[in-house]
Amino acid sequence: MAQVPQRFFDALAVRTWCGLSLRALGRAREEIDAINVYPVADGDTGTNLYLTVESAAAAVEAVFAAHEVDAGAGDAEDGPSLADAVGAMAHGALIGARGNSGTILAQLLRGMAQVLSARGDSPHTGGSGLRAALRHAAESARNAVARPVEGTVLTVASAASDAADGAGDDCAEVARAAYEGARAALAATPGQLPVLERAGVVDAGGHGLVTVLAALVETCTGRPPETGAVLPARVEHGDADPAGECAAAGADEDGPAFEVIYLLEAEDAAVARLRQRLDALGDSLVVVGGDGLWNVHVHVDDAGAAVEAGVEAGRPYRIRITHFGRGDVHTTGAERPPRERAQRAVVAVVPGEGLAELYAGAGATTLLARPGEPPASGELVQAVRRAHAREVVLLPNDAELRHTAAAAAEQARAEGVRVALIPTRSAVQGIAALAVHEAERRFDEDVVAMTSAAGATRHAEVTVAERQSWTTAGICQAGDVLGLIDGDVAVIGPDVSRVAATVLDRMLSAGGELVTLVLGDEAPQDVADQLEARVREAYLAVDTVVYRGGRQGALLLVGVE
Repeated sequence: MAQVPQRFFDALAVRTWCGLSLRALGRAREEIDAINVYPVADGDTGTNLYLTVESAAAAVEAVFAAHEVDAGAGDAEDGPSLADAVGAMAHGALIGARGNSGTILAQLLRGMAQVLSARGDSPHTGGSGLRAALRHAAESARNAVARPVEGTVLTVASAASDAADGAGDDCAEVARAAYEGARAALAATPGQLPVLERAGVVDAGGHGLVTVLAALVETCTGRPPETGAVLPARVEHGDADPAGECAAAGADEDGPAFEVIYLLEAEDAAVARLRQRLDALGDSLVVVGGDGLWNVHVHVDDAGAAVEAGVEAGRPYRIRITHFGRGDVHTTGAERPPRERAQRAVVAVVPGEGLAELYAGAGATTLLARPGEPPASGELVQAVRRAHAREVVLLPNDAELRHTAAAAAEQARAEGVRVALIPTRSAVQGIAALAVHEAERRFDEDVVAMTSAAGATRHAEVTVAERQSWTTAGICQAGDVLGLIDGDVAVIGPDVSRVAATVLDRMLSAGGELVTLVLGDEAPQDVADQLEARVREAYLAVDTVVYRGGRQGALLLVGVE
């Protein structure tokens, strides 16, 4: 269905643009992944761009949802402002950026947001505002890259901005001009980078940006660009090698062994020093962000030194280190013998490092979900691919991930993997399911047994309230200890041990044979001992097992089966 034309660029247009970009990148992801030849052949630029935009779109949707709640409570009459929407888009892209191209796209969106947010309380902007936003986006992205190289996404972004400068004051004209300028620049990239010309492909990151700009045209006009497809990804004089991440910083075939990327809380002066140090350590350096929060990306041989530099600058977190692997397809273009697929695997989302070790020890492929940072569907799909199995049992371990996991399962099925989604709502249900998993039996039988074990496990958690709110157990204040049973608040109190004991008593009142306790890092050290003693004294023939969950968010997870 065609979108309603947007004469002005407002918050709704931001929402529409994010949604259309996400769908377009979803369609183009495999093609973009397949043409990466510069500077490292790891075949994930399309996926990285998709995950970056998915995070941006989710942040925008959250802003709209919050305004709908406020409106229902009588606190707001209108939707979010343009500044609210573009700010959320930029922040979501920053914290969700993946790879070089995703990091640069995040800076492009941030550059646009800086201009559009500066318009104050204005509910929308016209073509002149959109044109200025595109100009600042291209300039800020180029400034974020330590050693810019032409023939990359930076070239395409600059060409889009230059073309938009010659357009009129209508948003649709500006968007169309930017798209056409970017498309022409993308076609010229093989002549600017010899590695692209040899492989017979256009730049992968630039291809992704043109895809996003095509979505901008559809947002502003209500229909896709008349030129149709973005551009043939391959040019006539060659065949593409297996993919490599498109980036805007140089590297050769014998480049660094590791990609390091992390979020960093730091002051501007410290980040300036960090840039100098990382530039000396490696290449493909991109540092984007501002206002105390940065996304750092670099290719190095010494991953530890890159992380240590971040520690000296501020507080790095969500650290991702990828080993490219010397002498394989990532650095030489040589084909590796394909790894044999396993028949069956379990993929699980886990909330803490301790649980990740526990699940991995039981043979599962894990995806770590930090508190407040739920994984995107693309990350779940990547975990399924990493499992490299013909059959996969997926354990989301969170009720909020139901739809995300379903989308990931559907995409994995489209790639030929047989996937069964067990709707586990807590990591303790996943533990119960994993305990009865038997890869040797028929897939359907295994799924039924695991589903039955998960369903027979009641789950609870003990956590601390962050703010005052209404709950099913009454009003809680910030700092109160909450006991949730099967997802609903059942107990409110001042003391962790007392709330945990009350929760456990209520769960065991319906019977049970095994109690599973998973302690978070911030839980009192003696709470597990107290609960174990309580079970021994008051509940005969009930066993207790205790695990350390690490930084799992909740103070305590409880399972009774």
